[in-house]
Amino acid sequence: MVEGDLKETLIKISKLVGIRGWCPGSSGNISVLNPKKGEVYIKISGKRMSDLKFSDILTLDLDGKVIEGRGSPSKEVNFHIGIYKKREDVRAVLHTHPPYATAYAVAGRELPMVTVTAKLILKKVPLVDYAPPGSNELADLVVKGFEDPEVHSVLMKNHGVVSVGETLHEALSITEYVENTAEIGFLSSVIRRFL
Repeated sequence: MVEGDLKETLIKISKLVGIRGWCPGSSGNISVLNPKKGEVYIKISGKRMSDLKFSDILTLDLDGKVIEGRGSPSKEVNFHIGIYKKREDVRAVLHTHPPYATAYAVAGRELPMVTVTAKLILKKVPLVDYAPPGSNELADLVVKGFEDPEVHSVLMKNHGVVSVGETLHEALSITEYVENTAEIGFLSSVIRRFL
């Protein structure tokens, strides 16, 4: 994909997750790697995912330095860059706060692989310890969570979800599977308890 196509897809996915209510206010962040140029395109800080425009995307090098655009990158830029450096198979990172999956993260519970799809596609979704948003400590914890090449998503305790993929569409699909698994896990536990 060329730079313009990557940015256009980034905007589409950003708006979709914003409209779904997975990124209230200006929360959440999204990036995509252009491996041919060694560049990362990432959402600007303080912008709503549902309102993203081309001017709200910054171009960074793989050290996190802004090389094109105005403003500051998302405060979680360090785990985006860290994941790209750790995992050669990853070209997209998506951080959201879908309610059921985030509820598991707030409860400090790992996501149970309750469906066949979860077992086949997600395999496991580790829960990483809490650290303040935007901190180097959180970046280190998240990157460590993705050391296993079978991991495509992690829950951040008290925070939300980070999913990765070879494409932005794959990162979105992984997030959808995580949220669906969390919802089914919760509902099935209620049914077991009360019916």
